[in-house]
Amino acid sequence: MHPVETYIQELQAIRSSGAAVKETSYYPPLANLLTEIGKRLKPKVRCIIHLQDTGGGLPDGGLFTEDQTRSAITDLTTGAIPARGAIEAKATNADAWKIAESKQVRDYWARYRQVLVTNYRDFLLVGAGDDGNRTVLETYRLARDEQEFWRRAAHPKQFADQQGESLEEFLKRVMLYQAPLATPGDLAWFLASYAREAKFRIETGEAHRRWQTRQGHRLVHLQLLVAGRSVVHRDARALPGGLRSNLD
Repeated sequence: MHPVETYIQELQAIRSSGAAVKETSYYPPLANLLTEIGKRLKPKVRCIIHLQDTGGGLPDGGLFTEDQTRSAITDLTTGAIPARGAIEAKATNADAWKIAESKQVRDYWARYRQVLVTNYRDFLLVGAGDDGNRTVLETYRLARDEQEFWRRAAHPKQFADQQGESLEEFLKRVMLYQAPLATPGDLAWFLASYAREAKFRIETGEAHRRWQTRQGHRLVHLQLLVAGRSVVHRDARALPGGLRSNLD
């Protein structure tokens, strides 16, 4: 079963129980989703819920690399900083964009430099822009509103079949944003991931959507073109030759 299907299934089961509270009852499925996808990376990344205060408040969770969670190397009880950023989660009826602008998230960003903000259906990556200031780097939306999300969540497999791979790609990028780009292959992976995202957006009708990624201090703009069904990289110098072709 795809991790996104498991995530949706667990969220739906918790909600259907009638015993849940709006925010914290859903922490376990979120942590499991991030950890399962994190296992597919090198080094592996694990989500840990309820971090202690290391100077920026109490984030709902953090993303730690495998070496950080090996007790022989690092004792997390001493207040280790999550290498891949903090997490702030709110209820499904919350506005994730307003959360991203809150003082709470600003404080987390000042301490951790990267925050994944979510209401379980929207995911926003808050990081540093080209000028070093806080900005939303990238977003992902599972459903337009809370009602649509829970309606679609009643069919976890169908929901995951439609969006599972795309959400997985997004979350992998989130967990790799703060990783060093050590080789050309690292940059190539990011660009290929965005190409897959572009293909998904074209196929699902999300045309003329622009987004951007900042890697290696180079801003790479991507734009979907319906007529040409291609991905245009405005800074072609950043692209390996094999990634300059369109998606047809």
